[in-house]
Amino acid sequence: MKTNQDILLNDFFGRKLYILFSAIISIPVFMAVHSYLESIHVSEDDAVATGATIFFIGGIFSGRYIIQIWSSKLTALPVGVLAGLSLGIAVCTGWLFFHADFPLQGRDAINLLLFWLPFVVISLGLGMLIKITHDVSQNQLRAARLSAAHSKSELHLLQSQLSPHFLFNTLNNLYGLSITEHEKIPPLLLKLSELLRYSVYEANELFVPLKDELVYIDNYIEFEKIRVGDRLVLKLEIEQPTEEIKIAPMLLIVFIENAFKHSKNTADERIYIDITLKIWGNSILFSVKNSQDKGKTNRVNFEKSNGFGLANVTKRLELLYPHEHELNVQNEEDFYMIMLRLKMK
Repeated sequence: MKTNQDILLNDFFGRKLYILFSAIISIPVFMAVHSYLESIHVSEDDAVATGATIFFIGGIFSGRYIIQIWSSKLTALPVGVLAGLSLGIAVCTGWLFFHADFPLQGRDAINLLLFWLPFVVISLGLGMLIKITHDVSQNQLRAARLSAAHSKSELHLLQSQLSPHFLFNTLNNLYGLSITEHEKIPPLLLKLSELLRYSVYEANELFVPLKDELVYIDNYIEFEKIRVGDRLVLKLEIEQPTEEIKIAPMLLIVFIENAFKHSKNTADERIYIDITLKIWGNSILFSVKNSQDKGKTNRVNFEKSNGFGLANVTKRLELLYPHEHELNVQNEEDFYMIMLRLKMK
């Protein structure tokens, strides 16, 4: 258990590594001070240089200790304070060189005073400058880690909502088919088991291989083709990746599921759905277009009718692809289209 004295020493010196680093830099500091004292003809320059070096290192630690209560709360560099400290250090350093060239003749005591005062300012200022910079960087790093941890937990929450949401919609559809077209149920249940296996066991990472996600999408489309039947007119253009590309799991499927869900509510005899995925440069280009009848389906209420829908996807895009995605929506009278660009992972 640490005593009060240990805590005080730790507050003053910081890590033990700092003491070792101070011992190393004291060598060039001693040489510089010794040369300076020789230039102003100070007697017993070795002893004075040793004392000045110890004082200089102690001044840095003192400046660090004085400023730490204030600097520990900073999250951004105080430009005015840094500029003032830097200017003070620069002026005092310039004065020391000037004084070395033009010392007062026969005024040893005043010469020492004109040396010690700026020397104190330089050592204290350096300590404060180092401590402020260090604390701000540590506070920013801590804030970034907290933000990342929060974002990660939020992502897991959003992702955990996807499987129940999909299952809820699918079971509703199966119930309707069991009454009207019960012969379709066995193959649908088979496809459903494959879809759930992926969403539960394989899509629990932040990013998964794009090829695995495309297999899942293909299974879902086959599931919907069995369910919808001859009414569906599907145009599918999916480019298979030739290299290892990763993507956020269960991201694209929300748009596809939404297209099937809303297009079947149109008054037309046919359901038209176009799905395209291409790899261009360092981007994944994805689009889904489906027919709709605004008189029958209100697409403005997409979020409400889809549980979380677009709100969920938008939030995940912001967390996983900050400044690395572009989502455009076209909501016309007879069709609805989304176009998504993702930067490759």
